[in-house]
Amino acid sequence: MPFVTEQAATLPDGYRHIVLSPHLDDAALSCGGFIARATALGEPVLVVNICSGSPPPDTEFSPFAQSLHARWGLPPATVVAHRRVEDAAALGVLGADALLVPALDAIYRRPDVYADETKLFAVPASDDDLADVVRTLIASLTERYARASFYLPLGVGLHVDHQLVFSAATAALLETGVSYAYYEDFPYARQEAAVEQRMTMIGRERYTPRYVPLDEVLLTRKITAISAYASQLGVLFGGTAAMPAAVTEYAMRVAPQNMRYAERQWVRV
Repeated sequence: MPFVTEQAATLPDGYRHIVLSPHLDDAALSCGGFIARATALGEPVLVVNICSGSPPPDTEFSPFAQSLHARWGLPPATVVAHRRVEDAAALGVLGADALLVPALDAIYRRPDVYADETKLFAVPASDDDLADVVRTLIASLTERYARASFYLPLGVGLHVDHQLVFSAATAALLETGVSYAYYEDFPYARQEAAVEQRMTMIGRERYTPRYVPLDEVLLTRKITAISAYASQLGVLFGGTAAMPAAVTEYAMRVAPQNMRYAERQWVRV
């Protein structure tokens, strides 16, 4: 089982790779193959789940949040607890540890701003304090794990939490000299031209692709890990049965000619 904690001080030393995951599924969805490959090689991986805090018990959920709870099939009072269990199961398959950061998901953090699907995938609010959380987090992690490589969401799909983690973490990491790369946010990256649209927004000339080769075993581990997110598969893929084909198709689509399956990362040049 993975080591899962809310207390950064209890984390062991020696992580080689640190993946910043905006939500309790993004790491496995977007770079589960990479994580499985690293841990198979004996390289410890830490997944930092940023928006994994539970709303206060007396929270009055917005109509939008209530609609998402219904789509996920989860009781409002236990949504985050349930998703934490799903994530621990997924990371157990991949062999990674997890740090749970108590920031709230956008739909709980700023229900006044992110009140529907359109606003959730748009320009983040200028006064959204998630950026401050990420900057503080990066400062702490890079001080302790200066030799680790960091992996950030590229922001494909434009979910506000992904955009905020991208921008705040990039700004903080640029000042450290620590190695870092970006992963393609899946399944948003499946949408036609979504990656290129994002690259145009952030300056395509600043980035170059880097490929992570996957074999059948690693791809199967990734698919098995993603299957742990039972509450999310209907929303993300239209159902459990459609997920393996979607993951496999994208792994084939992004792979260069010398690879059958791959994940694509991006590094600044």
